Amino acid sequence: MKACYRWCGLAAVLVLLAGCSGDDTGAEPTAGLEEAESVEQAPAPEPAQEEPAVEPFAEPVAIDFAATLTGDRRLMVAGESNLPEGARLQIVVERELSGVRWQQRTVLANGRFEAGPLGPGSGMPDGGYTITVNLPEASVQPLEVRRRIGEQGEHLSGPLVGTSRHGLGQVASTSRRFLVGSEPRRTDDRVEVLGVE
Repeated sequence: MKACYRWCGLAAVLVLLAGCSGDDTGAEPTAGLEEAESVEQAPAPEPAQEEPAVEPFAEPVAIDFAATLTGDRRLMVAGESNLPEGARLQIVVERELSGVRWQQRTVLANGRFEAGPLGPGSGMPDGGYTITVNLPEASVQPLEVRRRIGEQGEHLSGPLVGTSRHGLGQVASTSRRFLVGSEPRRTDDRVEVLGVE
């Protein structure tokens, strides 16, 4: 019975408290609404400036080059390409007999590139050589070039394009064989013979 009085008393107190919570003016509280309205009327922040859109590289990659022997029998490599201006290229010369390599980096300027002299100081020994011109992964290219070719080289296309050995996207590469020496060898392969200029 005492428990019943306690519950009834508690219910009465709650009813009284609920009745006293309203104000006598009959007006609805507006302070919270004014704050909400002022938040809504605050000016929207200006969007961050977007980088200008750059047109992706859409044509098939073309790289053409030639090699010449200097008077001291070292190789000069010069060529042209339609790749974006400022693209970093790597030129690799490999002697077929020994596998010895010489390499040099260069940058495409006005559609042209040049590297050299390549080879030992004593001059290139007679024999066969493979010269390769590579466009390395996009991750090592300048920002302007990456914007054109894509962060993974995804905008590169054509027969010179392949997947990087390290899985870092697409790269481009072309190779050509050369014979150095005064007596050309007999061969059925497509090969150019270089003589000293």
